[in-house]
Amino acid sequence: MDKDYYKIMGVKKDASEKEIKLAYRKLARKYHPDLNKEANAEERFKEMGEAYEVLRDPAKRAEYDQYRKQSEFNQRNQQSGGQSHQSYQGQGAQFDNDFFESLFGHARYQPQPMAGHNYEGKINVSLEEAYTGTVKQLQVPVEQNNETSMQTLKVKIPAGIKSGQQIRLAGKGAAGVNGGPRGDILLTIHVDKHSLFDVMDNDIYLTLPVAPWEAALGSTIVVPTLAGKIDLKIPAGSQGGQKLRIKNRGLPGKEPGNQYVLLKIITPPANTEAATELYKKMAEVMPFNPREKMGV
Repeated sequence: MDKDYYKIMGVKKDASEKEIKLAYRKLARKYHPDLNKEANAEERFKEMGEAYEVLRDPAKRAEYDQYRKQSEFNQRNQQSGGQSHQSYQGQGAQFDNDFFESLFGHARYQPQPMAGHNYEGKINVSLEEAYTGTVKQLQVPVEQNNETSMQTLKVKIPAGIKSGQQIRLAGKGAAGVNGGPRGDILLTIHVDKHSLFDVMDNDIYLTLPVAPWEAALGSTIVVPTLAGKIDLKIPAGSQGGQKLRIKNRGLPGKEPGNQYVLLKIITPPANTEAATELYKKMAEVMPFNPREKMGV
């Protein structure tokens, strides 16, 4: 046998095309002469590239597998010393001489361009930044002349972005091999939890504390939104848990979201004698059973 390409690539004889490609990418970075200064790195790189040229091509791979079977057959006959050794040896020797030239021509291996690998990371933004959009700075490694330095990139965060969405910076990843293109940078967005607002899809939710008389009599209350404070009318007779909508005050997008205000009635404490008496008076003037529908 001339060379065991499967062994060189570190894959099994029944390896899939995907497994062979992944093995090549891994070995190409490991033994590339520009990245590996070991004495035998260039030789291993060429040897690995030669193996990949054959195994990635179904027709060449089938021919190589047939060559391996014929070569192994010849070796077994040679070890047995049988008569068949003479006839197959001559045939195998001719096959050895011509096989690699038939696959590669005069040049066995031409290095193939390979894209650089992608960098992946995460960017945290506040809910306000997700609402308005912003620009973040990011430092990424850059390989030049066998040295790695840091480069500062500006990343534009579009208005309306949500947690889990990705931003791709094309051509800003690792350098390619053999003239291949640079990889990309893939950034996953994480919107930080807000102290007042919750987010669901494009909608913003705010729990708004109101006094009992504000809910019962109705009132106008100043309410925060991501775009600034506004006056919100609370209808008379409002109940705790009631939801009011402020149109188009959610996250921007093709279909802008809304802001929903959930009313939460807060009962003042009866911490003075006057307050206690007032509550007693209310109980007399407004007899009310909030559990009536429960049958209790």
